Amino acid sequence: MESRSIDLQALSQAGTVALQTGDAATARRNFEQIVATGYVDPNVWLALAIACQKLSDHPAALAAADKVLALEPRNLNALVLKGDSLAVLGNERAAADFYQVAVALASRATNLPAPLVELVRNADAKRVRIHARVEAYLHERLAASGYDTRRSSERFSQSLDLLLGKKQPYFQQPRAYFFPGLPQIQFYPRSTFPWLDAVEAATDDICAELMEVLKTPDVLVPYLQAPADVTPGASHRLLNNPDWTAFFLWKDGDVVPENAERCPRTLAALKDVPLSHIPGRTPSILFSVLKPGARILPHTGYVNTRLICHLPLVVPPGCRFRVGNEVREWERGKAWVFDDTMEHEAWNSSDQLRVVLIFDVWRPELTAEERELVAVLLDAANTFGTGRIQRWDA
Repeated sequence: MESRSIDLQALSQAGTVALQTGDAATARRNFEQIVATGYVDPNVWLALAIACQKLSDHPAALAAADKVLALEPRNLNALVLKGDSLAVLGNERAAADFYQVAVALASRATNLPAPLVELVRNADAKRVRIHARVEAYLHERLAASGYDTRRSSERFSQSLDLLLGKKQPYFQQPRAYFFPGLPQIQFYPRSTFPWLDAVEAATDDICAELMEVLKTPDVLVPYLQAPADVTPGASHRLLNNPDWTAFFLWKDGDVVPENAERCPRTLAALKDVPLSHIPGRTPSILFSVLKPGARILPHTGYVNTRLICHLPLVVPPGCRFRVGNEVREWERGKAWVFDDTMEHEAWNSSDQLRVVLIFDVWRPELTAEERELVAVLLDAANTFGTGRIQRWDA
């Protein structure tokens, strides 16, 4: 056993020297003799893989790299070497996957040696180049079939971004009540809601009433107010926060008489809107006021049986809104409807107030019977006292 140990050590040293001096053929012979004995060492297999790569025997390099990864799945050298071998053998998409794993592992590591840092940096550059070629190839094939980003299906365009890793998928995550079978749509197509035209046409009238309200800022209340019997969680940083305030015309299913009387034209503009009526819960109709520099943190709504509509009224540059993987900027008088049970957030990066009219509507997919049953169910849960659903809309 002692002579065998000495022989293996000598072979390993000779193989290492051969690699360092550029004699890949000798290095390969030495390391092959070692592994032929049944000796298991990831460093030996890695050295063999490197020698085979230098000799352009990429199938052998790939096989040796696999032996390393079977022993050390997080070995950065082996991951990159396998990616290189796959790329040369014509499987660039698989190569990009191994480069990506190496980059992800390296990003979580600390104190990597400089050679490994450089190795991973080069692997990431190769991954980027492969992805660019894949994207160009896909667009070329699609263009040949008539695909045009300016005219083709928006849903398909988003699926392409998801496939290419440019966006990540988001799904409904209602915090209290989930109604199954509803489509996962971030921003709804405008054509779904023909009543939006009348709402937008009333923008000037609504703004006039808003301006009168803003002359008495003391009537604004924090948008989110913590109930007396609920302890605010750490995620509710804007609870009772004066940076995010509101003027409610309706609140949690009930009209606020003194406020509604001040804004008759606003309410008149919503007369044909399918507001979501659930006793004690919805609708809420309000002016949402976000102070300069304020941010509404990422969050999701409580029930997915309604959608939220925004009519922008005062929107200085630098005010943005994200739902899922799409970010938009508000434009005065241009409304949109979105699913608030998908993660969303908002920013006011300007030095002025941002004000949006907000109201909630039934999801168009629900039948009249389903709407009635949902209203009864959630009202019953509220009456029993076990189902408080707190508003949390941007």
